[in-house]
Amino acid sequence: MYQKYKSAELVKPSGLDLKDRLVGVQRVTKVTKGGRAFGFSAIVVVGDEAGVVGQGLGKSKDVASAIAKAIEDAKKNLVRIPIIKGTLPHEQKGKYGGARVNIIPAAPGTGVIAGGAVRTVLEAVGVHDVLSKSQGSSNPHNVVKATFDALLQLRSAQSIAKERGLSLEKVFNG
Repeated sequence: MYQKYKSAELVKPSGLDLKDRLVGVQRVTKVTKGGRAFGFSAIVVVGDEAGVVGQGLGKSKDVASAIAKAIEDAKKNLVRIPIIKGTLPHEQKGKYGGARVNIIPAAPGTGVIAGGAVRTVLEAVGVHDVLSKSQGSSNPHNVVKATFDALLQLRSAQSIAKERGLSLEKVFNG
């Protein structure tokens, strides 16, 4: 799922204290010759609030099993996100479908300034101080994926230094 990101580090769920957060449950309707068949789709974000996060989608005829399936799916694609002193290493934009998300690091004490699905993802990651703006589509599925797009593009100074074969001072001072 995250092959296009160079810095995406996949994580195994074993040994992690993961907390799941429900982003949304949608009732979907399929019209058949016998009438309407109702189903549910649930989108869930799981994270250890220390840089590991994953998202999943579950579909079922009833809400409880849709949520259970979503949690299982989310645990299958966990990734590590770089966090520095409770905030992000740098500003980043993410997009998916019609959803656009802009996440900006903030000073300590700012809190999580984000709405809806973006807030859920950022809290699951464990970011304490961040500003964000969600534009375009407000569809929770696409907003969650756009937030993941932005988070997976984040790179720490250490990883950039290692990639370029330079010291940290050289990265910052040129």
